[in-house]
Amino acid sequence: MMKNIKRFSAVSIIGLVLLCFQSCNDTSDTFTISEPIAPVLAELNFAKLELDAVNTSNPALTLNWDEANYGIQAAVNYAIQFSKDDTFTAPITASTITGQTSVTLSISEVNAAAGNAGVNPFNWSDIYIRIVASLGTQNNTTAASNTIQFSVYPYFNYTFKDYYIIGNATAPGWDNFETGNNPALFRDETDSNTFYYTGYFEKATADDGEGRFKVIENKGSWSDQWGTTYPDNEDPIETEGDIAGNPGTQEADPGRFGVNAAGFYTFKINFASKKFSIKTFDTAGITSPTSLEIQGSSTANVAMTPLAFDGHIWFATAIHLTPGNLEFVTDTSANWGSSTSFTGVATDGGGAIPVIVEDDYDVWFNDLTGRYILIPLNL
Repeated sequence: MMKNIKRFSAVSIIGLVLLCFQSCNDTSDTFTISEPIAPVLAELNFAKLELDAVNTSNPALTLNWDEANYGIQAAVNYAIQFSKDDTFTAPITASTITGQTSVTLSISEVNAAAGNAGVNPFNWSDIYIRIVASLGTQNNTTAASNTIQFSVYPYFNYTFKDYYIIGNATAPGWDNFETGNNPALFRDETDSNTFYYTGYFEKATADDGEGRFKVIENKGSWSDQWGTTYPDNEDPIETEGDIAGNPGTQEADPGRFGVNAAGFYTFKINFASKKFSIKTFDTAGITSPTSLEIQGSSTANVAMTPLAFDGHIWFATAIHLTPGNLEFVTDTSANWGSSTSFTGVATDGGGAIPVIVEDDYDVWFNDLTGRYILIPLNL
């Protein structure tokens, strides 16, 4: 028996060696690409493009280019990039295609790309376009084309979602009315998927149903609500975890967020990663101003009202703003502002907040964090 085992093992080893030799020398599935020749983007036959806010699905421009050359037969990916500067400091990809050398972009696509690139609406501004070639699913070995430039006059495109807080831990309780004064979540100025709410959360009793809240997208509607992944009313109180939405991720209502004790907390929610966290917030040394006004070239002075439930959250409802700027001015003449439109973190002496489009706005300001948000009501 031992001899048979030894003989079988020797034959197996020889077979493995031969197989390895053949496999290691088989180069039939490998290939080498040359240094790519970048695509060449054709010039446009116009210098200015005014975008029509009515017929947004109509074609706005057609781009044509000579294909990139990688020295092999392969389907090349092409990304159409927009930028507000010719160095493409923060490029925006308007579209991607594979194996084609022409693309037509609609009015809405050009408008969105220009806006996301940082071009303000209702003004003539230069915009830059290039084509970036790449290979494979990982978009390896990129090669950028020449750059073309033209002037664009975009209409306004409000691409953001806004969210509100509701529940017995918050000012409005569980009452959900279209005209309700539900406090808004404050959107991160650099990540439109991340929102914050720092303030007082009530916990009236030790009952498990107290100290609870959810997030809604539209005041007066429960159809777009966000909470935890647990079933509603079967939801433990947790300081972090996954979020669920109705109808965003499931059919049934999501569970409730919650706090174990009354106090000040920062609630953070990310609608891309589907995560949330709740952390205690130390208010020591922070004193609210006696009064707060919105001042600037966008409006006559408007007095803001503190949320009685909290005292640190201020609001002004349905105020008309025109293109210009504004600051939050306290009774001690502190001027709170920032450089980002719609939302951001204001600091004393931080500059004027740009207002880029005329509309009626709900304005919220948090004197604990300096966060502000301007929510247009008609865009």
